[in-house]
Amino acid sequence: MSGDNDLIKLYSGRILALASDIPRLGRLDNPMATVKKRSPLCGSAVTVDMSIEDGRVSDFAQDVKACALGQASAAVTGGAIIGRNLSELEAARDALRAMLKEDGPVPDAPFDGFEVLEPARNYKNRHASILLSIEAACEAMTQALQANCA
Repeated sequence: MSGDNDLIKLYSGRILALASDIPRLGRLDNPMATVKKRSPLCGSAVTVDMSIEDGRVSDFAQDVKACALGQASAAVTGGAIIGRNLSELEAARDALRAMLKEDGPVPDAPFDGFEVLEPARNYKNRHASILLSIEAACEAMTQALQANCA
């Protein structure tokens, strides 16, 4: 029965609320970069569109087809991404990965909303889905910066 309680905790009301209200959902008309990432283990997928200005995210949209945990993670990413530079995105990605895989601390603000996903540490098969949006955002930012310099 403790397994059932763990699953109930994992899919908390906060996670479900985030999953049902993902900021910046959709696609951009003219993005500077587009990245699609898929988790082969569970089939979750995220497509991220991004534009930058002065080395910072100026516009962002995402198409999210993922479990509630992946959706909640995408909601945190979407709510915090505007105005961020590449090093801030990479720090958030690395901190989220460490939080899940190495019992690291919650990422710093403005990505501290990932705290809601701490119970997923014990569910390694969900880590890839949780990381999709922020990983895609880092790749899109890198591509947009390269395109902007070309």
